[in-house]
Amino acid sequence: MSVIELAAEVREDFERILDHLARYQVENSGQRIREIIEAINVLEHNPLIGRPVANDKRELMIGRRSRGYLALYRYVDEMDVVFVLAIRSQREAGYAERNPAE
Repeated sequence: MSVIELAAEVREDFERILDHLARYQVENSGQRIREIIEAINVLEHNPLIGRPVANDKRELMIGRRSRGYLALYRYVDEMDVVFVLAIRSQREAGYAERNPAE
């Protein structure tokens, strides 16, 4: 079973998502965050499930439409660790200003 490590910046991503949900008065915003976390936890047993992207990173698709998010991560097989680098809405043009996908 792989270990999952969240980058410090992921907290900012969750705060940005919660701010957006609050701004548009979306009900059960806490449930949305729980759904994202539950989806990320799948990586413990299936670390290569996400689609490959640049620089040995992968994206995990979570939900769809207005409930759709992407988690950018890197799996290091030698350590059996999944490093979650960023989370964003599928409707966002890119990851937060730090843009780790490049």
